[in-house]
Amino acid sequence: MKTSLAPQPSVSAFLAVVMAFLINMMGTTLPTAVYRYYQVQYGFTPTVITVIYASYAIGVLGALLIVGNWSDQLGRRRMLLAGLCASAASALTFLLSSGQSGLMLGRLLSGVSAGIFTGTATVAVIELAPPAWRKHATLAATASNMLGLGCGPLLSGILVEFLPHPMQTPYVVHLALVALALFGVWQAPETATLPDRVKLRVQRIALPVEVRGVFVPAALAGFAGFVVVGFFAAVAPQLIRVVLGYRSGVVIGAIVFLLFACSALGQIVQSHIAPRWRQPLGCIGLLAGLLGVAWCVPERSLAALLMGTALAGVGQGISLRAGLGELTTRSPAHRRAEVTSSFFIVLYVAISLPVIGLGIAVQVAGIQRATLLFAGVTILLVLLALLLLVRGEARGISKTGTAGGRT
Repeated sequence: MKTSLAPQPSVSAFLAVVMAFLINMMGTTLPTAVYRYYQVQYGFTPTVITVIYASYAIGVLGALLIVGNWSDQLGRRRMLLAGLCASAASALTFLLSSGQSGLMLGRLLSGVSAGIFTGTATVAVIELAPPAWRKHATLAATASNMLGLGCGPLLSGILVEFLPHPMQTPYVVHLALVALALFGVWQAPETATLPDRVKLRVQRIALPVEVRGVFVPAALAGFAGFVVVGFFAAVAPQLIRVVLGYRSGVVIGAIVFLLFACSALGQIVQSHIAPRWRQPLGCIGLLAGLLGVAWCVPERSLAALLMGTALAGVGQGISLRAGLGELTTRSPAHRRAEVTSSFFIVLYVAISLPVIGLGIAVQVAGIQRATLLFAGVTILLVLLALLLLVRGEARGISKTGTAGGRT
């Protein structure tokens, strides 16, 4: 027997969880504008900076695998509160840290908070949406996720530029925001139907036969898009300072925010594109954006970087939402969580291992050559995804034509 709490849809509860989602994800990218101060204070190499950044992915993957389905057993509200507590613990760790190990622990806890929120908050936002807003609920969830990621560098960039104590102030502000988010979530109703007996288990990862054909191109495009996200969050600030000569934290934060804002825009735009063209157009946007990022290096052009950032963001948003939508549609209802978890694991690997390799490349070859290498390798990944998508579409048309001929 299960307990159904059947909450009445509430605009205030819906908005409270949306804002909590945004605040929590904001905390995961808050250190972007602070890394240069850590580099100066502790003498970190580019490799160490990217390792600190990438340790976040370990926390995300661990949370996705271990607690990814716990909200079905314990409730959305309880898991959201746990995620916000992990975010607060991360901010406190950064605030009190005095070296590499503390910073890595802070990133790990930040990853745990993101891993809890990625699935739980998405479902909670959809379930809390008032009837009139329900058709836009999925977009509200994905957009608040990406905008939160973008607001982190923008907020920290403003704070470190205009306020004292740059290695502490952003985390104090974030703790205040988390307190507000905790209050909002505490007031929100539970939306899950809770079992009488709790059975907690590790999330199983598997690919049903029905989705294997579409998973690889979707995962490749998603992987390339999240490599771009990792580049902008961990390495692009150094490119902007060293190659383009802009040292303002506000400018750096605004450029990183542009990527995530355009990703949210891409997620909106994709619903107006015919389904068969969504993922290919997302890949084309990524290609154009990567070419712009590469072009900004020899030209030392801020305009080229801004154009590349915007196009890459739109392409990443289109390919992310279209790929996830395709996988969800093709998956059997009882295995959607497994497929979605598998997809997000690929995405979060993309913002860890490649970024560490990029940090090594920066240290060995310099930021300019490393950026060109990043753009070239990522372009090849996107081209491979595009080729697989086109071949899969052609195969589908061929099968449809054959079936039509037989009828």
